[in-house]
Amino acid sequence: MAGRRRPWSVPAAVALVLLGVFATGAGLGRAAGPLEWATRPAERAAAAVDDAPRPAVGRPVSLRVPAIRVSAPVGPVGQAADGSIAVPPLSAAAETGWYDRSVIPGEPGRAVIVGHVDTRDGPAVFYDLGRLRAGDRIEVTRADGDVAVFAVDSVEHFGKDELPTDRVYGDDGPPELRLITCGGAWVGGRTGYADNVIAFATLLPPAPRQPR
Repeated sequence: MAGRRRPWSVPAAVALVLLGVFATGAGLGRAAGPLEWATRPAERAAAAVDDAPRPAVGRPVSLRVPAIRVSAPVGPVGQAADGSIAVPPLSAAAETGWYDRSVIPGEPGRAVIVGHVDTRDGPAVFYDLGRLRAGDRIEVTRADGDVAVFAVDSVEHFGKDELPTDRVYGDDGPPELRLITCGGAWVGGRTGYADNVIAFATLLPPAPRQPR
């Protein structure tokens, strides 16, 4: 439509910040940390599952999502000083970041990988994340040489204050993966995009070995 700016004509939204609060490339906003967000003792205990980085052995090093033509390196990202999940710099918008307080992909629990949706120059690594469909494959290669293959269960949008933390974080349950970026309408200001976009995926069993 004439006169309407594309989302990447303005400073890009930084991908995920902890517990669903986003910041924009124009200036990082203050994000609630897990213990600030949680109000009841049970919530605080669940939020503080593990505040230390995971061991480097087995960490993810590359990501392939054939359905949306993503083939990208994965680097570890920690927690920023303002309580947000750190993300790759905008100058590395084709890269993704594994939240190193989450589990290693393929291990029990929910691994989290984040990426930018765009920059002022155009689409970034997770621009088409919302196009994934149930059954699409996600391949995560780890530093130990293993390849964890996941199948998408669903892709869902959540408002900034509606992130389902119990579905995104945690060390319990079967091996799962969460790919997260921002999306929805561009609202600007300290909010950036209106939504979180999350691909929920479950580890597939290894393929049976072919007899020699």
